[in-house]
Amino acid sequence: MLMNILCLSAIPALALAEPVTVATAEKKETTSTEAKSTKTAKADKVPSIDTLGLQVRSAVLMEPTTGQVLLSLNADNALPPASMTKMMTEYIVQHEIKQGNLSWDTVVTVKENAAKSGGSRIFLAVNDQHTVEELYIAMAVGSANDATVALAEHIAGSEEEFVKMMNENAKRMGMKTAHFINATGLSRADMPEKYRPEGEEETVMSAMDTAKLVKFIVEEHPEFSKYTTIQSFKFRERDKDPIINLNWMLEANKNVPNFRSFAYDGLDGMKTGFTEEAKNTFAGTAERDGMRLISVVMGAETKASRFTETRKLLDYGFNNFEVKQIVDENTIVEGYETVDVKKGKETEVKLVTNKPVSFMVPKGSDGSSVTFEGKIDNENLTAPVKKGTKAGTVTYTYKIEGMKNVQKETVDLVTYEDTEKAGWFKLFLRAIQQFFADLFESIKNLF
Repeated sequence: MLMNILCLSAIPALALAEPVTVATAEKKETTSTEAKSTKTAKADKVPSIDTLGLQVRSAVLMEPTTGQVLLSLNADNALPPASMTKMMTEYIVQHEIKQGNLSWDTVVTVKENAAKSGGSRIFLAVNDQHTVEELYIAMAVGSANDATVALAEHIAGSEEEFVKMMNENAKRMGMKTAHFINATGLSRADMPEKYRPEGEEETVMSAMDTAKLVKFIVEEHPEFSKYTTIQSFKFRERDKDPIINLNWMLEANKNVPNFRSFAYDGLDGMKTGFTEEAKNTFAGTAERDGMRLISVVMGAETKASRFTETRKLLDYGFNNFEVKQIVDENTIVEGYETVDVKKGKETEVKLVTNKPVSFMVPKGSDGSSVTFEGKIDNENLTAPVKKGTKAGTVTYTYKIEGMKNVQKETVDLVTYEDTEKAGWFKLFLRAIQQFFADLFESIKNLF
C-alpha cells in the first residue's frame, strides 16, 4: 500500500516537460529512477514589486484563468472604490439578461431617486423612459449615477433591495472586504437624503476584491467589451455633446490626440472612479497574445496617474509572465501510481490527475521548480469501482523569487479505469494464496 502522505522536493524536469499520461505509463516507470536523480531546479525569479515605484494606496495584478495574483500592494485593505462599485451593478444587469429576466430592449421608467442622484450623471427626469442598453452604456462609459440607480430600481424595485443583491453576490464571489451601501459608489453624504440607508457605513472594497469582481465579469460575461470599448455615445439626439469614455487607456484611443499617450495595446476595460475620499481609482483589463490580465489601482493622486500606474502593472505582467500548463490531465503522479482494490478482478487500479494544472511562470521558464504533495484519502476501495472515482488529492506549489504570493493548485487523484468485481472462485483462490503467504511469513519470523 502506498504511503498516505509523500512530499517531494521537486517535480522531475522530465515529467514537467512531457506531462505523462496513462498512455505512456511504461515510459514513466522506466525513466523514473533517472528523473528522481535530476538536480533540483533553481528557483525562478522575477523583478520585485519594489522596482515599480508604485504611487498608489493599493494595487493588484491578476491572471483570471488561473486566478493567480502576480503582484499586490496593500491589496486586502478595504478602501472606498468610488465608481468601480458600478462594476457590480454591471455584472448583475448582465446576469439578469443572461437569465432571461431582462433584455437590452427593456424600457426603464426613471423614478425620483435616480432623478435626484448627483455627481456624474446624464440628467434624467422622473418618468423619463430609456432602454436598459442606453442606461447601461451611460453607466459603463460615462459613469452616470442616475442611469445606474434607474437600472438598480428597475431590477429590484428599490436601490435598497438592489444593494442586498450586490452584497449577496460579493459574498458568493469570495469578496472578503466588500460592502455596498448603494449601486453607484457615491458616499453616503452625496446620496439623495431621502434615499440614504440607515447607519454610518460607507461602500468599501479592497483592490483584491475588485480584481475578483472583474474576473467574474470577464469569465461569465465576455461580451463586456462590446460596451466598455465605446469611445463616445450620444445619449439623446438633442444632447449637445456625447458621453466620452473616461477610460483613457482604451487601445482605440491611440488615434485620439488627447489620449494617445495613455492608450495601451490590448486594453478593453473596465472602470474608473473618483471621489474625494477614494481619490482616483481604476480597474483595467487587457489581453495580449491570448493572455488576459486584470489590474486594479486605488488612491492615485490624479486622473492621469491612475493610468500611468496601471501601465506599470500591466507592463510588469506582460513583460515577465506567461501561462504554462505544468501538469496534463490523466497524469500519473510519482509515488501515487496505484491504489489497492478489494474483491476486484485486479488487486489495484491506476490513479491519474483529474484535470490539468496551469501556473503563471516567468517567460522562458519550464516551471521545473514546482513541488507537489499528495495524499490518499480512500485506501479502502472495494470492487466494483467506476472510472473517475476519487482516491486522493495532489497539491502543486510554485514559488517564484520576487513574488509575494505562492501559487497553489489542488487536483483529485482518480481511478483511470473501471475495476470489476472478481468471481467467487477467484476470490477463493486469492484467499488461499494469501493464507499460505501469511503462514510462510509467520514461520520465517520464528527462525
